[in-house]
Order: sequence, then structure tokens, then C-alpha cells
Amino acid sequence: MRRLALFVIVAGAFLAPATPAFAHGGDAPDATAYRTTITRISTPEKGLTVRTVEAGARLELTNKTGHSVEILGYSGEPYLDVRPDGTWENVNSPAAYINETLTGDTPVPSSADPTAAPSWRRISGATSVRWHDQRTHWLSAGLPPQAQADATRAHRLRDWEVPLRVQVRTFVITGTLDWEPPPKAWLWWSITVLTGLTAFALLRKWPRSVRPLTLIAAICPFGYAVSTALDGTTPSLLLITVGLLAIAAAYRHPPFFLTLAGAAVALFAGFTEIGAFDAAVLPAAGPAWLLRAAVAIALGVGTALALTGVLRLRAALPAPGDRRPALDSVAA
Repeated sequence: MRRLALFVIVAGAFLAPATPAFAHGGDAPDATAYRTTITRISTPEKGLTVRTVEAGARLELTNKTGHSVEILGYSGEPYLDVRPDGTWENVNSPAAYINETLTGDTPVPSSADPTAAPSWRRISGATSVRWHDQRTHWLSAGLPPQAQADATRAHRLRDWEVPLRVQVRTFVITGTLDWEPPPKAWLWWSITVLTGLTAFALLRKWPRSVRPLTLIAAICPFGYAVSTALDGTTPSLLLITVGLLAIAAAYRHPPFFLTLAGAAVALFAGFTEIGAFDAAVLPAAGPAWLLRAAVAIALGVGTALALTGVLRLRAALPAPGDRRPALDSVAA
């Protein structure tokens, strides 16, 4: 047990990314049809990097240049200032309130005036910051007109720019916003069912296949945790724990333990992630098809393992008639 706890702690520390500043609490979708892509910084500079995180819900700017870099708001006012000693937010910028949520529906106080002199407050000691930016999102309700006209292919919705400033020099982050059609969910459900039936047949015919199948199932929660970490999201300790439970079950698999591990993988690495079957853009790094395959395997193989464990539990129970001779001998 101590080794397992230590492994969980080490794995969490390894997977957790360096924590950037958050300009707001905000919210991020589990998955989306909108792909936000950064194409370039108009004036590249060593030590200055920008990327999308959380399925494009936020931008993340990292400043290791040794000097201040300002992110400008919607009226060209200073909004965020990433300095060598940390990140600062201008409370007079309307963007400081609009960007609190993905939809930008936070009321802007009357004190927020883009023409007023900046009033800075320090929000973090980090030189990285993440923020929602309405310029990079699709804000209208419903599908874009292009998608309504043809939902079978991807559509470029617009090019966007987010201005930056170093002292008096202004430059921009440029990017694109696209709508992408959903994957064929029926195909991934079919793969899930086929995987589960195949795994169950193997477990019934070759009982020794339980170890390799359980190890395969363990890869799925680990893979999803790593991919979300690479996308900038704090990895799920629950998924890491489920993966460790499956590894343990691969080497010691009494029926109850096998049932527990299989059910945990199917539920937490499979069923709770089935949104991946319906959305084009996932909050994780790596090819989307690979992540969907991990969900399908977790759900299919995990269910097969759990069902096999239940059947082995039933087989291990004594039949009702098996206890009668012993009772008769006691009575005699």
C-alpha cells in the first residue's frame, strides 16, 4: 500500500504541468466543435511563446524574455502585463471582467474604463498566464451559417489577432478559428462493443489472458491523463489511481479485485469520457482518433474484466447443497 501511494504521488508530480497564472477562474469545455489555432507571432522573440490550451478555451503566453510584455484588451488598452517578477492585471480594463468566463457574460462594472490610466494588481508570481479571449472564440448561439449549410466538412470561420505590446512597440498573435464536423459516434460505439465482446471471449476461453488485457486497460487512463496534461490541464489524480489499480489487478487478480478494477476503468476512463465520440476537438494533446480509441478500449475491456470477475465470484461460491453433509454430520 505504501508503494502504491508513493507511486500515485510521484506520477501526479511528473504529470502536473508548471502552474501558470490564471487571469480569472473561467471555465473550459470538455470538448468542442471549434478549433482555435495559433499561426504565428508577427514579431517573434526568443523566450516569448504562445499556445492554445484546454481545447482552445484559453490562450497561454509564457514570457522568458527578461522584460515586460503586455496583452492588450478589446479597445487596445493594457489588459495583462507579464513581467519578470510575475503577472499583473489592469482592473480598469473591461477585458478583465469579460474574460472571466468562456461566454463573456460577466457584467462589466462602471469603474472599468479602457481610456483610464491602468490600475495594476498582481495576480501571480508566474511568468506564464492563461486567459479566455473573445477574439478567438465563436460567441453566437447555434451553428455557424457555414456549418448549417454543410455540416459534413470543416469551415474556416475567421482569422483573428490578439495585440501585444513591449514598451511602445505593438505586434500581434495571429490565428484561425474553424468549425469541424463531429466524428461518427456510431463507429466508435461499434468499436467499443466489438472490443468488449472480443475481450470477454478471450477471458472465457483463455483465462491467462486476464493479465495482458488488464495491462492494456491500465494504459487507457494513464494515456488520457498524460494527454490532458500536455494540453495544459491538470491531470486527473482519479485516472492515475484507476490506472494503478488496473496494474495491480494484472498481477494479483482475485475475482473481487478484478471486478473492481474492470468497473473502475470502464466507468472513469470509459463512460465518463464518451463525449470524445461526439466532438471533433478534445481537451487533450495528440491525435483525436487515438484518444477515442483509448476511451473505446477502456469501456469495452473494462466491462469485460468486470463481468469476468463477477462470473468468477459466482463460481467460487459454494452451491447450496454443498453444506448439507457437513450439517448432517454435526447433527449426528
